[in-house]
Amino acid sequence: MRYVIIGAGPAGVMAAQTLRELAPSAEIVLVGKEKEPPYSRMAIPYLLTDKISESGTYLRKADDFYQTHNIQLLQGQVTRLDPQQKQIHLQHDTNPKQETLSYDKLLIASGATPVSPPIPGIDAPGVSTCWTLEDARQIIAGTQPGSKVVLMGAGFIGCIILESLALRNVDLTVVEMGDRMVPRMMNEKAGNLLKQWCIKKGVNVLTSAQVSTIHSAPAPQQGGILASLKRLFAGASEPAQQSTPLRVELANGQSLPADLVISATGVRSNIEFLTGSGIETDQGIRVNQFLQTSDPNIWAAGDVAQGRDFSTGEFQVQAIQPTSVEHGKLAARNMAGTPTPHRGSINMNVLDTLGLISCSFGLWMGVEDGDNIERYWPEAFRYLNLQFRDDVLVGASCVGMTEHVGVLRGLIQSEVPLGPWKDALKKDPSRLMEAYLASTQGAALRSKH
Repeated sequence: MRYVIIGAGPAGVMAAQTLRELAPSAEIVLVGKEKEPPYSRMAIPYLLTDKISESGTYLRKADDFYQTHNIQLLQGQVTRLDPQQKQIHLQHDTNPKQETLSYDKLLIASGATPVSPPIPGIDAPGVSTCWTLEDARQIIAGTQPGSKVVLMGAGFIGCIILESLALRNVDLTVVEMGDRMVPRMMNEKAGNLLKQWCIKKGVNVLTSAQVSTIHSAPAPQQGGILASLKRLFAGASEPAQQSTPLRVELANGQSLPADLVISATGVRSNIEFLTGSGIETDQGIRVNQFLQTSDPNIWAAGDVAQGRDFSTGEFQVQAIQPTSVEHGKLAARNMAGTPTPHRGSINMNVLDTLGLISCSFGLWMGVEDGDNIERYWPEAFRYLNLQFRDDVLVGASCVGMTEHVGVLRGLIQSEVPLGPWKDALKKDPSRLMEAYLASTQGAALRSKH
């Protein structure tokens, strides 16, 4: 039996490891597009702040992990899938000739790629994403304390990048189209609390703002010594100005000088190579409850799969690393012949932004005919919002309240009726731990007097 896995990210590596445990004698081939050993993109910010080396980003720390587990690592770009022949077509950087690779069972864990917004100048030198190790190397080489950096996007990924850039002591401006930071994770109060915190920490944050054009600055004035002397005697004796290679124009007319521009405006699933394959796709690859695609010999996992959402029961792409790891393990079990349904991954985002923790879980935006509790302490940079369907907690978001993170997730995933504890939380939401223990362990409500 030959298992082939497209994608060497968290989903692909977890799948390969799980398959080896379940199928000791099988052939396992892990195909990655990049030349580096499989690594975690979520570790790149730690590399940018010198907390880890490049090897610290690797998904498996032992140098011989793949060798000792008899997992073949293959570098190449998958260009086409032929389910009828059970083959994938590969293009290698060093060899223009394509090769084919046969499989018995295939996992597509090809991940996602940053979206390039349709902005004039987005391809100019000095404009980059922060998605790969190569991107990280360029950012490290292109910045130093005081460098002017413009970051486009303050979503979840953008905020992770924001912190690493701020810790590099650059002169940072963030441009976000939404009316708040992390608009897909936080409501207006919470998102703007995060904005005020970043401003307090020295980061210039512009919300409801849009980049219209990125200009490459004109070359410095030339002419040599003679021209300089002529300008001097003509009165042009003002001090030389430090110039930046880029200028970012906003839709409101504001102009931002920049040494480096980083785009973090979203990602899309890597499904282009599936054109003509017959595999059903939408925003990502359509899968069933076993992460199986429309072809019975092909599964999908991670940022490319439209897996089940725990809170809604609907199938959608959930591009976060915990979901990728969960997908990889479950897909491998199903590929190896151990049917394991996917109950659904909880929508979970946790951010540490310059020391301020924020998080959202499940249906943080609420449900129709639902109920909610909100507490807001802006002067202390603290916020809590609990969303209910009847007496069941279905979503939550908080800022500056790390003591509740695990409890919030536990209550949402357990779907336990809170009963009288819902009213108790309305009076005092700080009693979350008591509510969790009482509800999950069947303890009686004990009112405070």
